[in-house]
Amino acid sequence: MQRLTDLVSRLARLAFWPALAFAVVMAVLPQPPSLPIDDLGDKFAHMLAFFTLSLLAGIGWPKASLVRAALWLSMIGAGIEVVQMIPFLHRDSDWRDWVADSVAILVALVPVIGFRRIAASHAESAKA
Repeated sequence: MQRLTDLVSRLARLAFWPALAFAVVMAVLPQPPSLPIDDLGDKFAHMLAFFTLSLLAGIGWPKASLVRAALWLSMIGAGIEVVQMIPFLHRDSDWRDWVADSVAILVALVPVIGFRRIAASHAESAKA
């Protein structure tokens, strides 16, 4: 089981960087392509992106501080909103998008903490 949790962590680390790049690029493109989730609303897209990023970061770096990761991801969300204020991007900056990002980050901590507990218990049993 320890090998499985290690593999999941490695895969999450590998997936984090392309997911982050995708989220940032989609957020700052002047005319982003249409996605199937567009019908669910802008806030849903924000929450899905930051929930996914938080999950990948928390699982990918299981020894990293969750508070620090949450703060960094929230700052990325705030930074995206600042960039969207640039007039020639023709994007709408909305502080509620940052709130949606931050709420999703906090919600994602629940499964991350669960994963970390499972991984830690398997690591302990492997040592015994």
